[in-house]
Amino acid sequence: MKTIAKIIQGKYLDSVKLMLISRKLREVPGVEDAVAIMATEENKGILAATGMLVDEILPAKDNDIVLVIKGEGDPEAWLSLAEDLLSGKNDKHSGTGKEVASASLESAINHLEHPDICLISVAGKYAAAEADKALDRGLHVMLFSDNVSLEAEFRLKQKAISRGLLMMGPDCGTAILNGVPLAFANAVPRGKIGIVSASGTGLQEVSVAIAHQGFGISQAFGTGGRDGKEEIGGIMLHACLDHLIHDPETEVIVLIAKTPEPKVLEKLWDQIASTPKKVIVNFLKPMETPNLPNIEYCHYLDETAAKACLALSESSPYPLSIPSLSSYVRHRMIEGRKGAVKGLYSGGTLCKEAALIYAETFGKEPLSNLVKDGPNRVKDIWNTDQDCFIDLGEDEFTVGRPHPMIDFSLRAKLIANEGKNPTTTVILLDVVLGWGAHPDPAAELVPVLKALPERIKVVCHVLGTDADPQQASKQKAALEAVGVKVFSSNHEAVDHALAILAEGGEES
Repeated sequence: MKTIAKIIQGKYLDSVKLMLISRKLREVPGVEDAVAIMATEENKGILAATGMLVDEILPAKDNDIVLVIKGEGDPEAWLSLAEDLLSGKNDKHSGTGKEVASASLESAINHLEHPDICLISVAGKYAAAEADKALDRGLHVMLFSDNVSLEAEFRLKQKAISRGLLMMGPDCGTAILNGVPLAFANAVPRGKIGIVSASGTGLQEVSVAIAHQGFGISQAFGTGGRDGKEEIGGIMLHACLDHLIHDPETEVIVLIAKTPEPKVLEKLWDQIASTPKKVIVNFLKPMETPNLPNIEYCHYLDETAAKACLALSESSPYPLSIPSLSSYVRHRMIEGRKGAVKGLYSGGTLCKEAALIYAETFGKEPLSNLVKDGPNRVKDIWNTDQDCFIDLGEDEFTVGRPHPMIDFSLRAKLIANEGKNPTTTVILLDVVLGWGAHPDPAAELVPVLKALPERIKVVCHVLGTDADPQQASKQKAALEAVGVKVFSSNHEAVDHALAILAEGGEES
């Protein structure tokens, strides 16, 4: 097998562009694997784990692009194609279509009539400066970029509030404003349920479940996952909740976040106490709430959606609870079972919910990268024989790479790696659809899933609607055709995966 590698200096391309170039190179006959990526230390670690960190690219700096291609064929031809792709010579869409490519925010504003919101997705070290410019021009901001400091986030949100503007993010992946889905949001109907969420996939899971029951969304605000931290003070959680409280189009409110800091939480309870509207709250873990008549507390996302729908209707076909595994099964799974479940998630909140269900089932926390340190922190995602839940959207995997809802290459490598692991019994996946997500996730997953040994069962949660560009039923059918068990609720998918373990790897 031949390998060609090169460091490209003095050029910046965003992670999505690099992902598309990598994909085009992998499509070349004879090429077994190829990657074009920013040479951050995190990405070098991923390249090392996948056998793509060759000596030629070791000197590369964080701002360099590295190119590695392996296969059988003509390396010089591969390199020539790669250089053309990196330069844009092979971009079939260059200079065509109705979209206007602008070199700056100012240029983009000048091309548009009365713009009012700016969605920013650039490398984290540039993101705060671009958000500053947008706020100065009187634009609401949705900051998709991550790797922005807490200090910068606090300053930007204070600035936005002083100007009566939204500052959603950083790391805000989902919002639905006036019926328009932004970033990873799904196509759902308009309605009377408003959402404030410091969780992108939490917002998606709840809004889609609401849509499945025939209800709709008035507004759905994302705040970024750190808004409830003491350093930020819940600035956007409070502002967006206040908007929905006073919005005549919103009759029921859903509030989703990782448990906010005590001072933030106290102010949120005070806000909720000020309105007669029903507020369905989910802080992603069981907890006590104030004795207020308008609060419904949930710690499962499907239950959150169900109670929001029931607040608008006397009856709903949506199940308010899903049976948990029996204590007998739980005991048998802990004491006598063999094999392991591997949850490979693109949605952080879905991964967190899966770990919560696991802990409630077993009475112990699973290995994961959701914790920063301690015995439950997974040490090596490529080599573990224990139950493990990995959020591939964590910063450690997204520095210099597209989000895993867009780029399936890392997850595909992990799935293939688990196929060689004799302890792996069940692989648990989420497939998140929406306007910003991968255009055809099943097309990426099916080849690697078909190659798995028969002993490994695959359970999948498809999060989306048939109005989404990827069409949820089409994705479901393609996955089921290769033996995947597919659910429309993360809770149901996790329960089913754990039940397979209880039965020794057999589906009931």
